[in-house]
Amino acid sequence: MQLSDTEIVSAIRQGHESAFEQMFRTYYERLCQYANSLLKDEDEAEEMVQTVFMSIWEKRSDLEITLSLKAYLYRAVHNHCLNKIKHYQVREAHREYSLSYQSPGYEAVTETIYGSELEERIEEAVNRLPEQCQLVFRMSRFEELKYQEIADRLGLSIKTVENQIGKALRILRSELADYLPSLLWLVLLFF
Repeated sequence: MQLSDTEIVSAIRQGHESAFEQMFRTYYERLCQYANSLLKDEDEAEEMVQTVFMSIWEKRSDLEITLSLKAYLYRAVHNHCLNKIKHYQVREAHREYSLSYQSPGYEAVTETIYGSELEERIEEAVNRLPEQCQLVFRMSRFEELKYQEIADRLGLSIKTVENQIGKALRILRSELADYLPSLLWLVLLFF
């Protein structure tokens, strides 16, 4: 029996795996094709779509979809792909900078290792944020949602969203204090 979008969302929110499976079977291939049209990489496209579905399942109890389910899924995949593309662009810009402005050899290798370590430390620091703080921060910085959009999706006040972002930035600043000089260019690019 085919469920409506509203019934699917409601059933998923209640933890019904069959509804989630129906959604997955209905949209997975088309979403992968869409992601691939953006990323031009089938493996990355599949990873983005799987990430979206995993996120939906993990946060199912808070799932609020005001548009159609199809529109929500395509928008989520679109946002994840754009974040991936931005990540590629930042990496490429850093690589080009390193090649253009640094002498080859020891310093370039050291900078590459330091950059990879920095990326790992940032991700680890974000993962250690309190759950709601992390969710709000990721929605703001990685999904590029406005504070009002985040507040609407999560049923929070804008003030709470602002407080959570402020808290996240304070914690990250503290956690990444050793890397602050290197983070300056990252802050200027993203924040």
